[in-house]
Amino acid sequence: MRTEKVTYFTEKEDEFVTLLMRIGTNKNVAKVLVFLNANLKSTSRQIERGTDLRQSEVSLAIKYMISHGWLLVHEKKHERNARLVKIYELAKPITDILDSIQKELENEADNQLILIRKLRKYSE
Repeated sequence: MRTEKVTYFTEKEDEFVTLLMRIGTNKNVAKVLVFLNANLKSTSRQIERGTDLRQSEVSLAIKYMISHGWLLVHEKKHERNARLVKIYELAKPITDILDSIQKELENEADNQLILIRKLRKYSE
């Protein structure tokens, strides 16, 4: 039987996930982001175990993060067989990712304010 080291969130990391969710980040994306911030390079399976997410949830979060330029993917030969394993790591420091989330939220808030101003014009 082989043993593996499994990483779990600390209280501080749980709070980080909660804060990301409160500003509108998808729960699964928040969990994967915080996990990869703490564990620099990880396989999909390690992410699944460490975040307590299913494979499909991790895959969707990874696709979202890749599309936003937050994630790098490398392939490495598996130790026990000839298969290639994908290794994921953050493409940018977490502060840069938080900056891009902030800009996205600011743009969204600006757009909503513009819509409210238009609505006020209609009500006059």
